[in-house]
Amino acid sequence: MPSSKAQRSRRAATLADVGREAGVSAMAASVALNGATTSSRVSDDTRARVLAAAQRLRYRPNATARGLADRRMNTLGLAALLGGDEPNLYFLEVFNGVIKGAAAAGQTVTVFTLDNWAQAQQRIPSFCDGRIDGLILLAPELPVDAVDWLPEHTPVVSVHSNQEIAGIANLESDDEVGAFRMVSHMLGLGHRRILHVGGPTGALGADRRVQGYLRAHADAGLAPPPDHVLRDAFSAEGGSRAIEAWLGRHRGAPLPDAVFAASDAIALGCMERLSARGLRVPADISLVGFDDTLLARSSHMATVRQPLGQLGRRAVEVLTERIGAHRSKTTAGTQRSIVLPTEMVLGQTLAAPRSAALTVA
Repeated sequence: MPSSKAQRSRRAATLADVGREAGVSAMAASVALNGATTSSRVSDDTRARVLAAAQRLRYRPNATARGLADRRMNTLGLAALLGGDEPNLYFLEVFNGVIKGAAAAGQTVTVFTLDNWAQAQQRIPSFCDGRIDGLILLAPELPVDAVDWLPEHTPVVSVHSNQEIAGIANLESDDEVGAFRMVSHMLGLGHRRILHVGGPTGALGADRRVQGYLRAHADAGLAPPPDHVLRDAFSAEGGSRAIEAWLGRHRGAPLPDAVFAASDAIALGCMERLSARGLRVPADISLVGFDDTLLARSSHMATVRQPLGQLGRRAVEVLTERIGAHRSKTTAGTQRSIVLPTEMVLGQTLAAPRSAALTVA
């Protein structure tokens, strides 16, 4: 027969294994290890034998079983779109904050992926099947009637929700103010032809950045030149596609003084197309992003910093508060929207306008 050591190498030790090793019942082993609430009591000698047996067998409590008994898994869910071939640095920045917040709160995190938000009504309830105590939705695009099908037994918070959903606390950045301040600064440097390469129409954050861009011009008593607001995907591919199409439509016209992109990924796509045309950043054209992801920091890009990591940590704090309130059948904080400030990062890709005029080749 195989040795007990060989048997243990094939599977994790159970309470029954610990009890046999210590010469007691599984119930006695549970009382000794977990302080189970029963009428049973164990002696100090028995407790010592059980603890020694557990150490020899490398016994670890079954977290799932304990969670079912306590009705708490100490696990949070994070649902997001992670499609496409590009690394999603926005997700990684927020996720890093979620992980740090969860570690500080003694929680673990399970990531759930969606191909698109149209799947949400079918997929989200399946995420909330007892595996998690609460769920964070990252940049969700849900209909206002989502409250009718979101699980009532699982507290939910969102980060950068596309619209307010009843009962869900949302955390976001002041996108409009961040765009306004950066474009105002660019205008103050003397830039007059600022091309805005934005995110998709209907995306709340993208729309707010357009609003900030337009408000900065209006505040300065200026109007952007015609066809200087573009909308495409929040990706390098989207930025590349949008600016290449614009350059193709404006051959022989003045080259913009600067590009204000709605994300760092869009800015990267723009930079690649400009470089392919032999244009230098910032000597020939300035370039500014939005987010301050690792991409921007590593390339010393001028950008608008969103506190993405802080948004992730705060989301965990709000969610754990709501989980506690749900368990105790009390009311959590009534605040529905938490807005964190943005700030300008004046990197190396933003300079004063060139002195000589250039045209689109």
